[in-house]
Amino acid sequence: MLKAVILIGGHNKGTRFRPLSFEVPKPLFPVAGVPMMQHHIEACVKVPNMKEILLIGFYQPNEELTKFLSNAQQEFKIPIRYLQEYAALGTGGGIYHFRDQIVSGSPKAFFVMNADVCSEFPLTEMISFQKERAQPNSFVILGTTANRTQSLKYGCIVENEETNEVLHYVEKPSTFVSDIINCGIYLFNSDIFQHIGAVFQKNQQDMMMCPFDGEEPSNGWQRAEAIRLEKDIFTAVAGQGKLYVYKTSSFWSQIKSAGSAIYASRLYLNQYHNSHPERLATNKEGGPRIIGNVYIHPTASIDPTASLGPNVSVSMGVTIGAGVRVRESIILHGATLQDRSCVLNSVVGWDSTIGKWARVEGTPSDPNPNDPYSKIDSESLFRDGKLTPSITILGCNVTIPPEVIILNSIVLPYKDLNCSFKNQIIL
Repeated sequence: MLKAVILIGGHNKGTRFRPLSFEVPKPLFPVAGVPMMQHHIEACVKVPNMKEILLIGFYQPNEELTKFLSNAQQEFKIPIRYLQEYAALGTGGGIYHFRDQIVSGSPKAFFVMNADVCSEFPLTEMISFQKERAQPNSFVILGTTANRTQSLKYGCIVENEETNEVLHYVEKPSTFVSDIINCGIYLFNSDIFQHIGAVFQKNQQDMMMCPFDGEEPSNGWQRAEAIRLEKDIFTAVAGQGKLYVYKTSSFWSQIKSAGSAIYASRLYLNQYHNSHPERLATNKEGGPRIIGNVYIHPTASIDPTASLGPNVSVSMGVTIGAGVRVRESIILHGATLQDRSCVLNSVVGWDSTIGKWARVEGTPSDPNPNDPYSKIDSESLFRDGKLTPSITILGCNVTIPPEVIILNSIVLPYKDLNCSFKNQIIL
């Protein structure tokens, strides 16, 4: 019997996913037409003997999250529960806090996945690898390769090339350590809680020796139970014959910033050819022109003279007028793109309106757009030390007037613009 845990996090100050996270919790943001963490759930239900999926985070349960869980349980016919942390406890502290719920029923093993990763999720392959290559009761990290510069942004793994044992682990090193990076997807068994418990006990002792003055900081990292798998567990366990890396050659990316959702959408749309061909739009008589991989919700109204693609996702209730051109973009629920407007490399927020002949455009920073498996994690907001949005993001209920150009800008919700903007964050 197997279980899966999806770590969905919660609201934090200065989140890089704003302004899109103002409207929905980040794990529910639609990527390639479905909520971000639905891709995780769809991968989990394909694993034989998967009995339960647990979501762990510190979001307040709201109507959207409750509705998603209810619909997902009905669709996938598997128990899916949300366990709310009392504070941000980290990737290790969260599963330790709810360890009784995870080990209930005595699962042989369980997956732990970060909700902000985009992947093909080779879960069955990780199980086979653990049985065939790793030691009994060992843990498996999903890894992939990155170039020297990219690797500095992630946890880096030094492996024994013959056995795939993790010999050394460093989280976001300051200098190059390895081109094998941590993908944020793990296969554990109940032994992991012994290692987390040891860190918890040490944290308690340290807190007793160095008590805090005044109130405890609100970020939770001074709590004994605030434990990070990457820094607190993997670093210590590496080299002890308990930790192994399974390297995937398939696609993987992180969804950290709002712009990185466009890149993740591209990867999932490309995967749909094998996993969900029914989600891809096709050219039909009397329909819009479809170029490459495009998702269109059945409720969207699109003029037959419009051109969409490649790599476009159109959500529920969207209206797209005559002659509109959309490429490499996500158009969210209820948005309206009026006649002859153009949207390139952008996210158009819920119920936003783009006027006739207007142009909303971003400049992608992907150095290799022809490689669908390139490990680029996000469209950076910073270039040469300066704040320069490279993907245009419109929050909800933004109105762009006719014949204006919005280039490489972020527009916060409920803005009614009256002129063109370039390289701006419009508050």
